[in-house]
Amino acid sequence: MRKVRTEYGSRLDALVAVSKRLSVYEERNKMESEEFFDRFAKGQAEDSEEFVEWANDYQHYLSLRQEVEAKIRHAG
Repeated sequence: MRKVRTEYGSRLDALVAVSKRLSVYEERNKMESEEFFDRFAKGQAEDSEEFVEWANDYQHYLSLRQEVEAKIRHAG
């Protein structure tokens, strides 16, 4: 598996990009990311390359969302 690093202009841009990737996984697998990640974390989903990437993207999404929400709270 070859790693690709993508840089974004802002955390918000990154959040939008990761959200779009999550939507593709959800559509393809007919499951919300939150439910998938819960199953994956409990060992109830296979460790395929796609699922590992999905889990990583979901963790990245949660981190980005928390950062963006914190900045919005502090801006007000």
